[in-house]
Formats: sequence, C-alpha cells, structure tokens
Amino acid sequence: MPAPTMEQVVNLCKRRGFVFPGSEIYGGLGASLDYGPLGVELKRNVKDAWWRAVVTRRDDVVGLDAAIIMHPRVWEASGHIAGFTDPLVDCKACKQRFRADHVQGTVCPECGGELTAARQFNLMFKTYVGPVEDTAHVAHLRPETAQGTFVNFRNVLETSRLKLPFGIAQVGRSFRNEITPGNFLFRTREFEQMELEYFVRPGEDDHWFEHWRAERMRWYLDLGLGRERLRERPHGPDELAHYAKGCVDIEYQFPFGWSELEGIANRTDFDLRRHSEHSGKDLTYFDEERRERFLPYVIEPAAGADRSLLAFLVDAYTEEEVDGEARTVLRLHPQLAPYKAAVFPLLRKDGQPERARKIYDDLRRHFSADYDQAGSIGRRYRRQDEVGTPFGITVDHDTMRDGTVTLRERDSMTQVRVPEDRLIEELRGRIGGPNS
Repeated sequence: MPAPTMEQVVNLCKRRGFVFPGSEIYGGLGASLDYGPLGVELKRNVKDAWWRAVVTRRDDVVGLDAAIIMHPRVWEASGHIAGFTDPLVDCKACKQRFRADHVQGTVCPECGGELTAARQFNLMFKTYVGPVEDTAHVAHLRPETAQGTFVNFRNVLETSRLKLPFGIAQVGRSFRNEITPGNFLFRTREFEQMELEYFVRPGEDDHWFEHWRAERMRWYLDLGLGRERLRERPHGPDELAHYAKGCVDIEYQFPFGWSELEGIANRTDFDLRRHSEHSGKDLTYFDEERRERFLPYVIEPAAGADRSLLAFLVDAYTEEEVDGEARTVLRLHPQLAPYKAAVFPLLRKDGQPERARKIYDDLRRHFSADYDQAGSIGRRYRRQDEVGTPFGITVDHDTMRDGTVTLRERDSMTQVRVPEDRLIEELRGRIGGPNS
C-alpha cells in the first residue's frame, strides 16, 4: 500500500482536530503547533503506551519528572554550553538562514545568493531567573530531559533502594532553538521526549545495549508500525556524540525520507562523572555483594512523543474505494486510537437515541468514546473511520426488541451482533494486546 503524502496527513490533522497551526489567528509562528482534541488523546495514548512498556510492566524502572529550568552549571557539566551547537550560514541576498550541513557548497538553495562562512549556533533557549536580566541570572530551558535524571541519580538511589541494573524514566517537554525546523511534527522547537536512563555495571553495558535495542524496536512493531518502514542505523565513529560509546537509531520511512524515530545510546559513565566532578558530590554506586564502588554506565533509549505520533499517523493513513465510494481510514492500533468506540442510534426516534445514550454513558466509564446521531449511518461510520475509531456500536430495532447491538470493526468493516450486557467485555478483549 503506497505511503500517504505529508500534505494528506497534514490536511487530515487540521480538518479533524488532531493538530492546528500555533497562534493561527495571528498568522502562526514557525514550527509552532497545537494539539487539538483528538491529537491530545492520541498523544496521551502514545505516551501511556511507552510508560506501560518501559516503567509499569518492569520492576527495575521508576519514574521522574524533573524541572525544565535547572541550575546553569548543569549545562556546563553536561557539555551543552560549549558543544550543543549547529553550524549556521546566512544568505547575503535573501537573508535566510540554514544549517551548514544541510546545504551544498556556498550557494543559497532558495535564491542562489552567496552564503556566509559557517559559525556555531547554540541551540538552547536562553531566559532569566528573577526580575534582573543580567549575566548572573541567565538560565536555559532544558534541551533534553536526561540531565534531570542524572542530577537526581543519588536522590532516586537513596529513596528507592534500587540495585543495578535499574532505570529512571521521564516523559516531558524539551526545547531546542532549531535553525531549520520543519516537516510538520517531526522537527519543532518545543517537543516532548520519552527518555530512559538505564544504569548498568561497566562490562555489562554491551548486553543491555542489545536488550534495549530489541525492546524498543518491538514496541513500535507491537503498536502497528509496518516492519518494511522501520530500520536500524548504527552510528559511524565520525558521528557518535561526544559521550557515546555506541548508538543505533531506529528510523522510519516518512514521506520525506528515512529519519530518526529514536536513538539508543551507550552513554558510558560520562554524565555521572561530569556531574560528580562539577558538583563535588559522590555519584558512585556501591555494590554490597561485591563490596565495590564505581560509576555506572548508562544505556539511553530516547524517543520523541511527537515523532512517534507522526509515524503512527503516517503508517495508519489509508485511502481506498469501498462499493464505489472513497474511504479514508486511520488504521491506528486500538490502544492508540483517540476514541475506542463510537455509539450510534440508527434512527432518531422510537427510543433509540435514549438507549444509545445509556450505552455511551456506560462505555465512558471504561473507554474513551464518542456519540454521533447526525446524518446517515454510513456517513457516521466514515467520520469515525477517518479519525481511527476501531469499533462502531449501532442501536437499532433489534436492540429495542432483544437487547443486542451491532458491533462494527473499522478495518474489515465486518459486523456482529453482541448482547448489550456483554459489550464492555467484548470491547476489552478486542482492544487488548501486547501493550494493553
């Protein structure tokens, strides 16, 4: 099945309330996007699925929610002040700016004008803490969640009584002043990360690197991404980050090409060592059984919630013809779908709306659901197909007579009769799966 274009996906997102341009009534702001009602639900489901897989279902990982604005010395120790930069060039004619590694030669890709020499541009957003705007009060919005984990390593270790290997997970917003953001949700200046820092004994790091490499690929496959559109790309020695012993990107084939969904990196003991040196605090781990003290190595699977959401949307988007009519359907995994089910009265009379409303109210205690009584039943099915609702429930004449409803499955469009009092049990069984 051919992949959709970005235009098709973007249009659907705007039309059906997944994603809106940020500050649209003022003309918008570059790379600023707002999640609408359905987008909020979808993104929450993506993050919840990640949390279940990485934290809830494991006994060796705990959660953390660190501050966005941290002590300035955190970023000195991590290397972000000195090294978190991209090469920037300007066009002398049209004044546009580009990342130097994204253009060929010294000619502007937009107007053909001459480009300036490259200079380094720090990607961190600068702000001030308190009422005085001077160098003594400079702070930065965090460009990653990971450093909040490292500076809390000792706090978590002492309060949770964890033993190696163990992990600390975070989901939260990060900020990067990208020179050339774009491709819709793929690269924005404000985004959400889903990051795990998994602490291991040195010498066991290669084993755990392979473990998380396999686990993270399995997560995307379990939630429905096509295997043919996923691949692993190991980093070469010339592109490894300064802290990394090894790194593998999980890439997805977006309409604009293969691009990174998630990176799994072996960060060694770089971060704990740097923060220990800069803070003067002991961040070592003491192994009571072996009577050894050492700095753990860190395996970091780092995913983007927004990029993951975009990949799920692209992979799910389908246009097809059914009985001579066009149908747009989002074949989202049921656990990711904004609505798990929609309830329809076949007719707006004979007590059917009231019966359908009661079923809808009962369902909402267990699942996110929608109610729709406007238009023909076929049109209502199509509206729900387009937003990825996996199941439609229709109340009709038979419901009023024998208490059964029609349960329609989105992808196959097959329909079965289900007793009303068994509907929640039936849906729970169908929605469940590897990430339920």
